[in-house]
Amino acid sequence: MFTFSPEQGLWGLFASAFISSTILPGSSEIVLVGLITKYPDTVWNAVAVATVGNTLGGLTSYWLGRLFPNKVESRALAWVQRYGVWSLLLSWTPLIGDALCIAAGWLRFNVWLCTLLMAIGKLFRYVLIAGGWAWFAANFFK
Repeated sequence: MFTFSPEQGLWGLFASAFISSTILPGSSEIVLVGLITKYPDTVWNAVAVATVGNTLGGLTSYWLGRLFPNKVESRALAWVQRYGVWSLLLSWTPLIGDALCIAAGWLRFNVWLCTLLMAIGKLFRYVLIAGGWAWFAANFFK
């Protein structure tokens, strides 16, 4: 259907992962699955690129959170205040993940620890998606 090189696919995945982790809508999971389906040898590169792009998008949300005024109320903010920086391990989750990153920035959590925890959570998600797709494809597309 579409013709693209592995390098073009990785750049597209990076862009999709970045956008998906900001307040803009996106679905990097579909791009990841499409790329590793067309180029199975790129699976680890694809997971790494998606993780970096998604983490940088999360950091963009973190920095946006630093711009908010001090009088902000939200469920995500209350949740992050309750569970602290460790809540960023869930920054990969749809809908609330962006809010968690914004809340962490608003609360002025340590940016390096936030980056590490966001990256761990996002890496875990992409490994599960890639591994799950590989298992599914091996068992149902024989």
